[in-house]
Amino acid sequence: MTPKQVALVQKTFKSVAAISEQAAELFYGRLFELDPSLKRLFKGDMKEQGRKLMAVIGVAVASLNNLEKIIPTVQKLGAKHAGYGVKEADYATVANALLWTLEKGLGPDFTAEVKVAWTETYQTLASVMIEASKNHEFDGVFLEFLAQAYQKIPELEKRQNLEA
Repeated sequence: MTPKQVALVQKTFKSVAAISEQAAELFYGRLFELDPSLKRLFKGDMKEQGRKLMAVIGVAVASLNNLEKIIPTVQKLGAKHAGYGVKEADYATVANALLWTLEKGLGPDFTAEVKVAWTETYQTLASVMIEASKNHEFDGVFLEFLAQAYQKIPELEKRQNLEA
């Protein structure tokens, strides 16, 4: 991301933050319109979920000049989302819903340049989350393998005793 893109995202987010509740409603409405199956991932109060979404985006946007600082948090968020059942393909749907929401929220201020800046921002953060989710999936598979192996220890010990 270029410094100009960072500045554009930070400037335009201020306008979106001013209508954060409406922006969150627009976002989730569009997300579920694009992929109704994603509703299963959300079990709580959607107004609260919207507040969390806007807070997370706010922190990310404020930290764009120092991304290294938030990378560990973004990685944890990616792993957490994988645990909820978010798949890599879902990130494209989220990107579409986000850009649509920004277009609606910003109106004429959502220029081609702003769209590119937000797309770059989203892709940067989503790629970190996706990579972390892959590591989370591997960790889950590895832990499941270990649990299964641990359960077989008595059986293996019994075989060894019979062979001895």
